[in-house]
Amino acid sequence: MKASVVTIEPNGHFCSDCAVRDFAVCSSLDPAELREFEHLGRRVLFDGGETVFSEEDTTTSFYNLLDGVMRLYKLLPDGRRQIVGFALPGDFLGMNISGRHNFSADAIGGVILCQFAKAPFGRFVESRPHLLRRINELAIRELSQARDHMVLLGRRSADEKVATFLLAWRERLFSLKGASDTVQLPMSRQDIADYLGLTIETVSRTFTKLERHGVIEIVHGGISLLDPAKVEAWLRPDPALANFDPNQ
Repeated sequence: MKASVVTIEPNGHFCSDCAVRDFAVCSSLDPAELREFEHLGRRVLFDGGETVFSEEDTTTSFYNLLDGVMRLYKLLPDGRRQIVGFALPGDFLGMNISGRHNFSADAIGGVILCQFAKAPFGRFVESRPHLLRRINELAIRELSQARDHMVLLGRRSADEKVATFLLAWRERLFSLKGASDTVQLPMSRQDIADYLGLTIETVSRTFTKLERHGVIEIVHGGISLLDPAKVEAWLRPDPALANFDPNQ
């Protein structure tokens, strides 16, 4: 789908005023470099459900997410979808070794991104090892998240998967917006199920169970963590929690 595109004006202010600059890829740049960097990019806006890039497409651009949330996923040969992650503001997307995207990226609700053409961005990075180090830091963080996700898929019960997801998502939101007991969940229950390797029925049942036991309250657009310690306890071998009957 085609995005609505707004080119960044060369006014020397956009990057310096960017809300995600301190934790984005460009955080390593000095003011002079930042003025040059902002001329490489343009703002692009995607509506909810639009595809930013698709798996196996040739990589022509990189993207810095400025606002909104995106789902990152792969399609299995039989048509099933495995969500491999959710992108938040400050995440840098599109870099790969093969020259082709190894997953697809869709907008959840409206998103705003900074789009950089691959070739000019590559030339800019070549003479700035500090920017390359920053890109490597983000890649290492992404690899760590991927390993955690592998453990989550393979070695956790359904209850543990949902509890781990809620705590991890809360932590990511905390790093962006500060502490809050309300956890906004812009993704659908089906998205969460496809991320955790569960059915939507299991995810919904687990949310209901958590609410019934006073751990969370389901609110519009997300959940309120009534007792974060109980959510953390869900991840420990506590027989009182492990033996909850989801049908009760």
